[in-house]
Amino acid sequence: MKLNELRDNDGARKGRMRVGRGIGSGKGKTAGRGQKGQKSREGVSIAGFEGGQMPLHMRLPKRGFNNIFAKDYAEVNLGAIQKLVDAKKIDVKATIDHAALKAAGVARGGKDGVRLLAKGELTAKLSFVVAGASAAAKAAVEKAGGSVDVIHVVPAAEKAAAKKNTVKIRTNA
Repeated sequence: MKLNELRDNDGARKGRMRVGRGIGSGKGKTAGRGQKGQKSREGVSIAGFEGGQMPLHMRLPKRGFNNIFAKDYAEVNLGAIQKLVDAKKIDVKATIDHAALKAAGVARGGKDGVRLLAKGELTAKLSFVVAGASAAAKAAVEKAGGSVDVIHVVPAAEKAAAKKNTVKIRTNA
């Protein structure tokens, strides 16, 4: 067997049936949808409908709470940062912020910034500018001789809203 002789087994790929193309095709006129009614029409979605009986998703009790005001932080552990320092992927002398951690591939997501957590060991002297840090993480960074500045990060959505709401005053002078 050669690479250029590889192919699917017979019947592994089935062609698409073209429906509604004449009675000779076997799927003409009603195109296999039966006669009239809601299910024969286009754009009908009745998933979860149980014929008038109370649907399962409404019979089950609801639990929990989704906080729409919750902050979305990219959580980064000190151990992961130490690994990057050892691999020379982070500059020790520069201040480490969200952009630097994102470029290094540690901070994924986090539209409200980065939050430092204390899992792992940190030995390098680093200065951080982050949106949040746990008390243990702050202590570990300061113990290693570094510093942590906690700043308020304004998300892009808030920036856009603020820009939209600003009033521009033009003077004809």
